[in-house]
Amino acid sequence: MKILRFISRIIIGLVFMFSGTVKAVDPLGSAYKFSDYFQAFHLEFLKPFSLLLAILLFTAEFISGFSVLSGYRQKSGIWGVMILMLIFTPLTLILAITNPVSDCGCFGDAIHLTNWQTFGKNIILMILAVILFTGRNQVRQIRAAKREWFIILMIIVLFVIFSLLNLRYLQLFDFLPYKTGTNIPESMRIPEGKHGDEYSTTFIYEKDGVKKEFTLENYPANDSAWKFVEQRSKLVKKGYKTPIHDFSITAPDGTNLTDEILSNRGYTLIMISKRLKDADPGKLEKGFQLGVRCMMAGIGFYIVTASSSAELMKYNNGFTFCTGDETTLKTIVRANPGYILLKNGNISGKWSWANLPPKEQFSSSMSARQVERMNNKSPFLVVYSILLTAIVLVLLISSLFMRNTGVSEN
Repeated sequence: MKILRFISRIIIGLVFMFSGTVKAVDPLGSAYKFSDYFQAFHLEFLKPFSLLLAILLFTAEFISGFSVLSGYRQKSGIWGVMILMLIFTPLTLILAITNPVSDCGCFGDAIHLTNWQTFGKNIILMILAVILFTGRNQVRQIRAAKREWFIILMIIVLFVIFSLLNLRYLQLFDFLPYKTGTNIPESMRIPEGKHGDEYSTTFIYEKDGVKKEFTLENYPANDSAWKFVEQRSKLVKKGYKTPIHDFSITAPDGTNLTDEILSNRGYTLIMISKRLKDADPGKLEKGFQLGVRCMMAGIGFYIVTASSSAELMKYNNGFTFCTGDETTLKTIVRANPGYILLKNGNISGKWSWANLPPKEQFSSSMSARQVERMNNKSPFLVVYSILLTAIVLVLLISSLFMRNTGVSEN
């Protein structure tokens, strides 16, 4: 039984720490997943709290895993794991049966699982959690209680700050399909030998008050007495899904600019604001100033938003405001506003409003090396992440040493 508890502690600790970390790297992604759940279960009044709840959840996951793995306040960590499993195991069963959201988001965008795969994973973790829970009274503390609580609270604070830095400067590790270096046209292309989704299409026509269903082979194309009512499509066979399948930019007059922008051999900077009304006016103004610089420097500049026409009427500053799908815009960049730099369909740069390079650095003659330097991650985020990792590793190693040598503090 001791070996089983040891194995359970290692697996639970690593899985929970990993799950918490990949979500903390992309806090907005976790918040969007909460919003999807609230929408599916008709709990829209909770949407404003999505980000706060996301931070609370992945912090609880990480600290529970850290506590179980390290031994600091291990009994409390076991309780935390058990509570989380008791909540999410039946929830994932409901999701697997009803399928209101295709991906639970339990590992963020790093690893995608179906709802049934997630439920199966939770069953295994629940068994391990029960093993730990039944042996919780045999756990001994390795340091004085006050010192252990200080360590736990310190890690919580440092971890929350880590998530907020990723929120501000964009993800330390970008698991999204629109990461830097991605060629959008290639990511939208179905590889040779693969097939897309197959649908059966039927048409509903009406004549003399009677509605009838037709297929492509027998619909009454030459009989004007039949009036078209609606078209129905049903998924027959699920096919290959390209990494990017929803990138589209539409001009105010309805013209689709997607191919024109992706085929441009020069640089194109796209400023993305999923909702202009939700963005800080000062941050938008900074983007507008950059837009003036880009147009003077021979760089294409577009503003893409999912804002309503009424909202766009408030902006009459000479820029081209294009429209795009809100979900797609939130997937492209986790910032409002955020920016991507394209060249021949390739994402050369990606920034949030916080780490946007000075406008003077943008020119049509930028070399690949210059863009690479401009696109470097925030030094503060990188250094902080390294320090946080070092602190966690030192604490894990020191706790292992104290366990092996039998050292403990009263």
